[in-house]
Amino acid sequence: MSCLSKSIMVSSPSHAATTIRPDIQHLDLVSWRRHLHQYPELGFKEHLTAEFVAQRLTEWGIEHQTAIAETGIMATIIGEQPGPVLAIRADMDALPIQEENTVSYRSRHDGVMHACGHDGHTAIALGTARYLSQHRQDFAGTVKIIFQPAEESPGGAKPMIEAGVLQNPQVDAIIGLHLWNNLPLGTVGIKSGPLMAAVDLFECKIQGKGGHGAMPHQTTDAVVISAQIVNALQAIVARHVNPLNSAVVTIGQLHAGTASNVIADSSFMSGTVRYFDPELAHLIEPRMQDILTGICQSWGATYDLNYWRLYPPVINDAAISDLIRSVSTEVIETPTGVVPNCQTMGGEDMSFFLQEVPGCYFFLGSANADRGLAYPHHHPQFDFDETALAMGVEIFVRCVEKFCDPNP
Repeated sequence: MSCLSKSIMVSSPSHAATTIRPDIQHLDLVSWRRHLHQYPELGFKEHLTAEFVAQRLTEWGIEHQTAIAETGIMATIIGEQPGPVLAIRADMDALPIQEENTVSYRSRHDGVMHACGHDGHTAIALGTARYLSQHRQDFAGTVKIIFQPAEESPGGAKPMIEAGVLQNPQVDAIIGLHLWNNLPLGTVGIKSGPLMAAVDLFECKIQGKGGHGAMPHQTTDAVVISAQIVNALQAIVARHVNPLNSAVVTIGQLHAGTASNVIADSSFMSGTVRYFDPELAHLIEPRMQDILTGICQSWGATYDLNYWRLYPPVINDAAISDLIRSVSTEVIETPTGVVPNCQTMGGEDMSFFLQEVPGCYFFLGSANADRGLAYPHHHPQFDFDETALAMGVEIFVRCVEKFCDPNP
């Protein structure tokens, strides 16, 4: 069953059967989330967000480090007995989007909005820290809670890793979640292996020769050349990628020309490449170079390609995925609660953490169409059912208790 399959929709998501302990239900998760939602900040500028997180951790007496990779924070909670080290990661940044919701907690920062649920991720991580700090007797070892900046771009995971958040003590495994409006409240999407795609980006300038629109024989038309390139790039996936694999080549921008009767001298295009199989990193870019070279040479044009790899694919460890799956079936007690084989071509820099230590990133269903809370991520009216916040804390806490079991 795919995570996009309509068959998993529950008839009444607001009544999803869940098991959440009272101490978690009584946390101020909604209040924290709504405060964060009102003061969204872009990547590496999460100063107010970091201050809010640090203040809560200080009030609760939780050891923490600040200013990691500029605005990142790491809280450390030690159980009453020695044991393994589990990390929990939450991202804090928002998006450059003007919010169109009319809720009381709408963004107060013009042109910036939490349109992807990171305010919820931060609230869930805070709630997990608060609960664990009050129940240290229930787990052995150490829990590191990583509040990460700049997931949306340019990426805060790698700088935090370079700053040593996985060291001293060495992290044995890492988990994280994404509130997911592609799934209804009361579901969890989990998959071993590739969950989210690699994110490559590219920009390309085509240089031709402009001229009069009535005299094309005197020109090298950058528009015609670009049209052929756009079509040819689609053949990379169609004819070079194994059809049992998944890949996408998308042209997101194409700009050329200044007037209707002027043949463009040059054009500019940019786009993204997505794939699950890391080996495709060695196939798609060279094929793109071949296509650009061949078409441009045949027309007497030149090109300048800038291609870079932003995030690798998110690849989950099988054993940690099984841990999340078993915990989720305990927390969400509906037959359709755990959705297997959930995947998306979206990308995430959680992938850098998963390259360093085994772990699992999973989706927590947060849509509730009955309440109008089903807009997609990155939409100016995005919002989610806040009931999911307590579910997220419960799942994290149970993962800690199982992974760091003081009485195995």
